Amino acid sequence: MDDAEIVRRVLAGEVNAFARLVEAHAAQVMSIAARHVPPDRAAEVAHETFVRAFERLSTYKGESPFAHWLTRIALRRCADFWRSRSRCRETDFSSLGSGTREWIESIPAEHDEGGLEAHAQRTEAGVILEWAMSKLSPEDRMVLTMTHMDGQALSDVGEQLGWSLSKVKVRSHRARRKLRDILGKMLD
Repeated sequence: MDDAEIVRRVLAGEVNAFARLVEAHAAQVMSIAARHVPPDRAAEVAHETFVRAFERLSTYKGESPFAHWLTRIALRRCADFWRSRSRCRETDFSSLGSGTREWIESIPAEHDEGGLEAHAQRTEAGVILEWAMSKLSPEDRMVLTMTHMDGQALSDVGEQLGWSLSKVKVRSHRARRKLRDILGKMLD
């Protein structure tokens, strides 16, 4: 049974059939969430994606594959996560220090000095990048993650976000510039 048939059954009142859609697409949705929100919140965002999909199932027209429709919902849920987080910014630059101290305390003593130093640099760079990315708008964060970190083609990003190719290019360029400015101010 294909996705469109399952959707028809759910809309006809066989709501338990939605579980088949969840099973078929859970890995895809979880993968999207894991790439766009903190790992400890990915399952929550994935769950919210399926809740929203169930609520809005009647809007699925079947013109594109169900997976594309669901991907758009997942990406919107990720953007909503960052929007809600930006309303109550609890993280500031000074929090990097305590996080770094916790990380240092958690390192096993067996690491040799050279390996430990390289590991520390990679981890610190990741923490700084995550902090700087959190200062961007959800859309800017999303387009940078998809185009530069995930290496997706610009046309694919445009299709998934419902944007034109030119909008993806412009947003990506402006987001990179904003990220450079944020990192530059931090280093000054």
